[in-house]
Amino acid sequence: MGSMFRLNIVESEDITKTLKELKKHKYKIMATALDGNKSIYDIEYKKVGIIIGNEANGISKGVLSLSDERIKIPMLGKTESLNASVATGVILYEYVRQKLDK
Repeated sequence: MGSMFRLNIVESEDITKTLKELKKHKYKIMATALDGNKSIYDIEYKKVGIIIGNEANGISKGVLSLSDERIKIPMLGKTESLNASVATGVILYEYVRQKLDK
């Protein structure tokens, strides 16, 4: 509890403008997508911005076009996706795991 007060959270009225600004500062933009070509376990979480789409519509094509990588959480069986909050937790845990390993 209270961890959110120690995170860099960016709220934005214009996600396109924000992503372009992050890219200017050499951040790599990772977007979650069912057709992602990289597993969340195969990327280095250093200077990245992570975009999580909603369960119904995912991420818009315009925002996806600004991403550097499309990533996915590997799933067993016929499960296609997770709820957005669960997916966020899984991805952020991998981020923390990588930090703890260093």
